[in-house]
Amino acid sequence: MLRGFYTAASGMITQQRRTELLTNNMSNANTTGYKADQTSVRSFPEMLISNMGGKTIPTENKLGIPVFSQVGALSTGVYVQEANPLFTQGTLEETGLNTDLALADENLPINEERRKGSVLFAVQDGDGGLRYTRNGSFTLDGQGYLTTPSGYYVLNDNKEPIKLESDRFTVTDSGAILEGNIQTARLGIGYSIDPSSQLMKDGEGLYRAVNDEELPSAYAALEGGFSTKQGFLEGSNVDQSRTMTEMMSAYRSFESSQKVLQAYDKSLDKAVNEVGRL
Repeated sequence: MLRGFYTAASGMITQQRRTELLTNNMSNANTTGYKADQTSVRSFPEMLISNMGGKTIPTENKLGIPVFSQVGALSTGVYVQEANPLFTQGTLEETGLNTDLALADENLPINEERRKGSVLFAVQDGDGGLRYTRNGSFTLDGQGYLTTPSGYYVLNDNKEPIKLESDRFTVTDSGAILEGNIQTARLGIGYSIDPSSQLMKDGEGLYRAVNDEELPSAYAALEGGFSTKQGFLEGSNVDQSRTMTEMMSAYRSFESSQKVLQAYDKSLDKAVNEVGRL
């Protein structure tokens, strides 16, 4: 009976984690460039139950070891195996600001998992590390450097901070930055063929490559397939209706596991306080 406690409790913990993740998605539904997290729920290995207390004499295998009759398999609960961002394209919204940039996934190749890869802006975090983002809500700091909302430097294709004379610049579809008719920089854009396994969330809308490896340049890895849109921002890819439905489903599953746990508790209460008196 105690096994049932653990099984029901694992179901409650799993649904609680799903609810927390879905709630976080809903709270970021209007966050620029946010990628919704999705979970994978798996079951623990099943246990094979055998009859060891019956009156029948167990048979022996070729090694002379007793083999008891098999009763069946017993599930041992579920758990959240992983939570990965969903890197689908969000809706592009026009802002008209020169410093607002968005990446449009147009004809990116399909990977072995039958999903598209992703392209991301390269930025430098506060510790000087290389990070990536889809949030193109950039601005110019007091020294003329192009920065993220958190003040991190936006990098060019040589992984150097981009410094501009003013906000009157033009960004072409191919990522080139023009001041007047002169190209002064080119946006650093990384390409991940399988972002679910190659990228990890690092807070503040940033991602880092697994093992802090550098993503290949999108210009070298791709021949087209994406474009840069100036005066646009990419919205969140959270599907609010679907997320609300999944939240209700997670809540109902949590409630069901809770009732099973309460039933086990009542059974144990009877076994201890009533049956024990006899």
